[in-house]
Amino acid sequence: MQQAWWKNSVVYQIYPRSFKDSNGDGIGDLRGIIEKLDYLRTLGVDVIWLSPVYKSPNDDNGYDISDYRDIMDEFGTLADFDAMIAGMHQRGIRLMMDLVVNHTSDEHAWFQEARKSRDNPYHDYYIWREPAADGREPNNWEAAFGGSAWEYNEATGEYYLHMFSKKQPDLNWENPQVRAEVYALMDFWLQRGVDGFRMDVINMISKPDGLPDAPVVRPGFLQPGSVMVTNGPRLLEYLLEMKREVLSHYDTITVGEAPLATTRQGVEITDEENGALNMLFQFEHMDLDAVSGHANGKWALKPLDLRELKTTMSRWQDELAGRGWNSLYLSNHDQPRPVSRFGDDTRHRSESAKMLGTFLHLLQGTPYIYQGEELGMTNARFTDIGDYRDIETINMYREAVEQRGEDPAAVMNAIHAKSRDNARTPMQWDAGPNAGFTTGTPWIRVNPNYLTVNAEQALVDPDSIYHYYRRLIRLRREHPVIVHGRYQLLLPDDTRLYAYTRTWERDCLLVVANFSADEVMFSLPAELPRREHQFLIGNYPVDARRSPEHFVLRPYEARVYRLG
Repeated sequence: MQQAWWKNSVVYQIYPRSFKDSNGDGIGDLRGIIEKLDYLRTLGVDVIWLSPVYKSPNDDNGYDISDYRDIMDEFGTLADFDAMIAGMHQRGIRLMMDLVVNHTSDEHAWFQEARKSRDNPYHDYYIWREPAADGREPNNWEAAFGGSAWEYNEATGEYYLHMFSKKQPDLNWENPQVRAEVYALMDFWLQRGVDGFRMDVINMISKPDGLPDAPVVRPGFLQPGSVMVTNGPRLLEYLLEMKREVLSHYDTITVGEAPLATTRQGVEITDEENGALNMLFQFEHMDLDAVSGHANGKWALKPLDLRELKTTMSRWQDELAGRGWNSLYLSNHDQPRPVSRFGDDTRHRSESAKMLGTFLHLLQGTPYIYQGEELGMTNARFTDIGDYRDIETINMYREAVEQRGEDPAAVMNAIHAKSRDNARTPMQWDAGPNAGFTTGTPWIRVNPNYLTVNAEQALVDPDSIYHYYRRLIRLRREHPVIVHGRYQLLLPDDTRLYAYTRTWERDCLLVVANFSADEVMFSLPAELPRREHQFLIGNYPVDARRSPEHFVLRPYEARVYRLG
């Protein structure tokens, strides 16, 4: 069995385009990451997840790969990569690469060959279908970024499948040669010193037999196709083959991005003895502030109901306990900033950012920090659609405003809340020009609040969010109950407080988080121990001598007690 060091770890995600630019071209790069490794060592993280740095034409910011064995020119060279990983390992930090193998770029050599003719040796590396009888697309699937999931190829008279951009054709995992290519490229990076992989939309690699139409849930021909391609019939078979052929030969950390995954699938895939991966990124909690089943998907906004968050998080905590393993996250490169989404990014920005970190890091699982989260970076809220760079955001605006005639102000409101570019604005290093990210013109605008929200300020302020995250990470190392303890939800019907315990051997931790701007009374449930207590961490000053039997939580306050 693999050593479970990844259970004790805290992972930090770097989105390289926006992290640190070392050469003034306005784009973050590998040398920029090297410059900031001591910042990450001081924070205390164990693993860096690096979003894609492979060769790419950048239709989807690097998630469209044209060469899996080389580095994007904008980011540097393989020599830079080797220097970066050496610098990480010298500081005791492991590296997790992003593995994007549901699809390639249409500029990848495989696809360039595949599209030439039906008898080309690479043709079967991708998924092709004849036009429907009326000449239309082979089925009614809509791609994740809008429009049909099928694109016509003149040379062969066929359509190819792309579940994302038309420049991201899906690979045909039914072809054993494709799987062998994937395993070979994984070996290439693992032998270079990489410590594991985050696997992009990995539960979409097995497509359903016959590629049938998606259920009709809204007017019109196109229907959401994602429900048809997640958790397909051969998914576990492919993942176990990957484990057998590659992962079992290395001591790795693996996490699979798994849209629409259920807890049953989570257990099946992450079972420590019989599963294929260490953990999954599931999305249930990321969908709670959108109207379920709405045609506008994530853009159909609704306020978060804390009771729904408790139900979702508790189900994953309870059903994976002792059977699988959770990943813990509130943000990444595809999600808005959590302090803007679940907290208060104005009056109570610092308090709510610390509260959210406390709530997350004390759950059972491996916590993930997205760059800038440890500073309390906020959504950008650019007023001009021309300031956005994300293909999903731009396509949504065009379809909503130009094609459906929706109110531009309402559409921009949804973008301000949910655009992926909220997470992709440059890292805010200092109050200097362009937040210290670049000496040139940044590829996307800097969030204007960098003058007050930046790393330089956070490092010198002992009460900053950054130093609070350092304490959270240190607590994880000092208290095994945080890693191993059983989770139990308290107050399931409370609409403002999220409270739970973690119990392991003789240790019991109480975690209480106020998700509101109100003052809220908490009373210790009768079944919890009262003999003694130790205050471990909180985001407000607390009289540590006072018993936690009854106390009032201030706006967005979080407290953690050790009970005995």
